[in-house]
Amino acid sequence: MMLRRLLQILLALAGAATLAAQNAEPVPTTIEAQSAEMVTVGNLTTIVYEGKVRVKGTNLSLACDYLKIELTNAGAAGSTIGKLDKFRSLLATGNVIIVQGEREAACGRAVILPDEDKIVLTDSPVVVDHGSQTRTEAEEFTMHRGERKVTAKNIRSVGPALKDLGFDKDKLLKPDEKPAVPAETPKSN
Repeated sequence: MMLRRLLQILLALAGAATLAAQNAEPVPTTIEAQSAEMVTVGNLTTIVYEGKVRVKGTNLSLACDYLKIELTNAGAAGSTIGKLDKFRSLLATGNVIIVQGEREAACGRAVILPDEDKIVLTDSPVVVDHGSQTRTEAEEFTMHRGERKVTAKNIRSVGPALKDLGFDKDKLLKPDEKPAVPAETPKSN
């Protein structure tokens, strides 16, 4: 009964998932794990999944060892679950792999903060964009939803080769030549 209720909660989360693409056809969210526990204290419900956690949803696939979801509840005080009001945060740790469209991210820790429209990847994160053929590693990535903005610390990015920007080998300076100095332009007052 409790696991069935957990599935109902997670299906409600599917509509609020911060990683879902806006144009993707909605599909039910499915979570599989070796164990799960749900605890409600006051107006906060915490669901913890452990062991081979797999999440599939609208334009999203997530795999990790540990997943913690926090939701706020509305409704009568003392009710077991209450009405789910708001998806507060998601923490995934241990061998985290997130796939969305042509992008894949791998890291040790991912935090999704929907109130801040932000996703933070740490613990050796790597992001691969198959569409642009880039692979980027950083100490930390912060992705700002809705802004098309990503910030990173200590970054290394590898992408496709740039096309030859070209230069005329015949116009290279000889070792004893000096570059031509452009004529001085008059300064305006």
